[in-house]
Formats: sequence, C-alpha cells, structure tokens
Amino acid sequence: MKLSLFVPALLTAVLSFPGMPAWACTNVLVTKGASKTGSTMVSYSADSHVLYGELYHKPAATYPAGSMLPVYEWDTGKYLGKIPQAENTYSTMGNMNEHQLIIAETTFGGRHELVDTTGLVDYGSLIYITLQRAKTAREAIAVMADLTARYGYCSEGESFSIADPNEVWIMEMVGKGTKMERGENVNRGTVWVAVRIPDGCISAHANQSRIGKFPLNDPVNCMYSHDVVSFAREKGYFSGKDRDFSFCDAYAPLDFMAMRGCEARVWSVFRKVSDGMDGYLDYALGKNPDNRMPLYVRVNRKLDVKDVIGFMRDHYEGTPLDMRNDIGAGGSKLPYRWRPMSFEVNGAEYMNERAIATQQTGFWFVGESRGWLPDMIGGILWFAVDDAGTSCPTPIYSAANRVPMCFAEGNGNMLEYSPTAAFWLFNRVANFAYLRYDMISRDILRVADRFVNECLTRIPELDKEALNLYKQNPEEARNLLTLYSVQTAQRLFDTWDQLDKYLFMKYMDGNMKRERNGRFLDNGYSPTRAAMPEFPGYDKHWQESVMKDAGDHLRVVKPNKK
Repeated sequence: MKLSLFVPALLTAVLSFPGMPAWACTNVLVTKGASKTGSTMVSYSADSHVLYGELYHKPAATYPAGSMLPVYEWDTGKYLGKIPQAENTYSTMGNMNEHQLIIAETTFGGRHELVDTTGLVDYGSLIYITLQRAKTAREAIAVMADLTARYGYCSEGESFSIADPNEVWIMEMVGKGTKMERGENVNRGTVWVAVRIPDGCISAHANQSRIGKFPLNDPVNCMYSHDVVSFAREKGYFSGKDRDFSFCDAYAPLDFMAMRGCEARVWSVFRKVSDGMDGYLDYALGKNPDNRMPLYVRVNRKLDVKDVIGFMRDHYEGTPLDMRNDIGAGGSKLPYRWRPMSFEVNGAEYMNERAIATQQTGFWFVGESRGWLPDMIGGILWFAVDDAGTSCPTPIYSAANRVPMCFAEGNGNMLEYSPTAAFWLFNRVANFAYLRYDMISRDILRVADRFVNECLTRIPELDKEALNLYKQNPEEARNLLTLYSVQTAQRLFDTWDQLDKYLFMKYMDGNMKRERNGRFLDNGYSPTRAAMPEFPGYDKHWQESVMKDAGDHLRVVKPNKK
C-alpha cells in the first residue's frame, strides 16, 4: 500500500526556492595507510530536505554505436539534454562501481556567476556517468574533466571525493559561466584541481572549497585544468604569481558561515584523529580565517569502518559547538535545530550549528575498497538512509546484481509513503527519537552497533566463501554476495520495524515503561497491565531556563492563612 500525500502549493514554493542555503553533505576520505585493514574509505551524507533515500543501481551494458544518453539533473529531475553513450559501461551500486571506484561530493557553491546555464551535465549526473565509464581514480578525474569540457557543467562549485583500492583524491571543480556568442557558450567547461591525499592521512570536506595552494609540477600527486590560474586572472579573482595561486581563495572566498557552518565539521573529524587540532578552534568558530586548517592530516591511530561510521554520527559532542548545552536542546539534550539555521533578534543575526549528522539526510554511506581481494569481492558500500545519528548502515557488495527491495528506486518517494521502504521506516524512528533524544537515541545506537558488529563478524567468512567460488565460477560468487547483501538489508529492515514498535511502546506519552531482561514489567496483578512507568521529566538546565523565562508565574507558593 502506498499513500499519496497532498502538499500545499505555498509549501512547495518554499521548499523549492532557489535562494535557500544548502550547507548540505559531508565527506571523509581515508587512505590505505590510515586504515586498520589497508582499505581505502570514503563516507558521504547526501543531505537535502527533498532527497528521497534509495539505492541506485545500473548494470553493466553494451550499447550500439551512435546511442545517446539522456541526462537529468540529479537534484530536480529536470531534463538537461542528451550526450553520446559509451559503448561499454560498468555496473554501479550507489556511488561505487564494480571496480571498487567510489565517488562522492559536497557542494561549495563559490562564485555564482560561474554557473553554465547551458551545460548538459550537473554534478550528480557527472558522478553516476563517470562511475559507469572509469575503473580508477585517475581515470575518473580524466573522465569528469572531459565530460564537462565537451558538454558543459550546469552546477555550482563542487568538491569530489574519488577513491579506488590504492589512491584517494579530492577534486574541486567550478564552471566558467555563460558567455554566448553566435548561439554557443564560449566559456563551456570547468576549471578544476585534483590533489592526491598522502598515504597515512585522511581528508574531509563539507560544503566549502578546501584546496588552497597546490604543486604546479607534480602530476603524480596533483592534476589541474590548463587554465585554472589564467581564468582566475581573467575574471579578476587573482593577480599574484602562479606559485601563490590558491584555488579556494580565488573561486570560493571564506566568510563566517563557510567556517562555522562548513569547515567546523571537518575540524570535528580531524580533532578525533590528529593531535593539535584544537589549535584551529578559532577557525572552526568563524573567528580567524587566517588560521586555516590543512587539507589533510596524518592520523594518530589506524581507523576502521566503525570509526568512520562514528564520524558520520557526530554532533560536536564535547566541544564548544556541542548543541546539547543550550536551551535550544529542549529538555532532552537534542543536538538538532530545525531550519532555518539563522535567525535575527533585535537587529543582530544569530545561527545554529550545522553538525555532520543532520535530520535532512536522504542517504549516507561508508564505501570501502579492499585491494587485496578481486574487485568483485573487495568493494563494500555500507549503505543507510536518513539521519546518520539514528540510523544504521548495512553492507552491500558493490558487485551485487540487484538492490534490496527496501532500498529500491520507486519504492515510495518524498510524496508517496511506502510501508516497505527503509527511508520511511528510519524516518519514523528518528522523528520519534527527537522527542526524547537523550534516552531514545541510546536505545537506537545499541541496536545499530549490535547489527554492524554482527556484519563485521560475518564478512571475513563470506569473503572466503566468495573467493573460493570466484576461482571456479565468478558469477556464482556474485550471486552469493548479492544474496547476502539483499538478505542482510532485509534483516536490518525487520530489525528496525521491531525497534519502531518497541520504542513507541516504551516511551509513549513521554513516560518510560519499566523493563527487566528485555521484557516490560506488568503491575504484579495482571499480565496485561503495565507497571507504573518512570517519569523522566526534563534536565536541570531546561528547568532553570524555564524558571528564568516564566519568573514567578510557575512558582509554587503556599496560600496565606487567614
């Protein structure tokens, strides 16, 4: 059963207003030398108030000569045009392909005048087309540069995470604007730079361009468009010597919101794995743009999938940006603030923090490329939908040949509820958790951690089974990995369905039912009547804030005796 929901025209207009700031998406990039297993990893939260969380899959294919590929803008579904189709394409599962290539993104916007309004490729279609055409990170960079040069790029500035089993790159790209002559845009194409993250380091980006100065004569570690500097000179963005050129300063100058709303998320990850990062706190707070953070940091400990999952659940806990510590958190230490992010009081502008974990996530993942295994077995996309703080990823092998039904395209959408769609189930659990976050979130994460641990225990055994099959019949190995991916995702869905019911019963009406050994207690007289529940109330900070706001209005006083 699917239920179509009526959306008032006014609300639709508000949601689609082009001037609304995004501050969406966060990526973490992990090199082989920074991971415990020697895998490369890329995480991605696709954050949007209108993005429906589902898992995209394109099987490998062969096309006749002259075939054309229709291109649709990822954000809106708008038809952009057609470009020539590749003769052979690779299978893709979400943002990962059968060769363990991973591509993710965050939008930094930059200079709005550089959008090519005539372009046939946007940042989303660029990712998914490239995944079908490239095997390695270096190939992907070349394909992305070529596609935008040939067909134009109609998005704003973008940071891309690009990883294969051996290398991890960050690529930043922006269009060249629209300059029409004789019916054509003579500025078609992009300016871009790509930097390889040194082994043993991690990087991250979160809606702000991060590549500053870069080596001009080191093609092993840095690639860039031929006109990346000269175009900036032409536009008046830069006037110094080539060696002093900074991509981010030219094409996406810093401001307060870029530091506080974007770079602070990067800082929150870096400080967990690299010494001395608290020295950049004034930068993260938006107070000192001269104290710019490095593009990457060397880790002080090796990381695994669970570490990166933890990064994606971050709300600045334990830092000066921790949102649980002011009255906006309500009485249950809620680390979220509903949009808009900024507000004005007495002529002064204020803002709420923008953490990595956020309520408006469509889907998120941790992609893992494991080079010691054949590509068919090595790629795993730990995929999840909705808020990373209250959801759970499940392992999907990138070579799988079908998608679990709960993540399938067309199983519901933002205007159509589906009871078999993971997106709606996880949203229901999350939105209930927001009411009593300090208590309910703990129950959710216990279940999520147990599920991930069970998967991590099973995967090495499955890898061995698949490898033995692969040596005899690769397609049988693919079928085994597909079956595991589909069944495990369905097990997660069923687990969350039970969790949904359990949480609703336990925390109904703001109370908390009493439990023992995993069962709700009855009142001792009837097995159908609950014991008197606990009344958690509100935390001390909330009580004191309400007291100050209400004054004596709520104060209990004894009546005067006559």
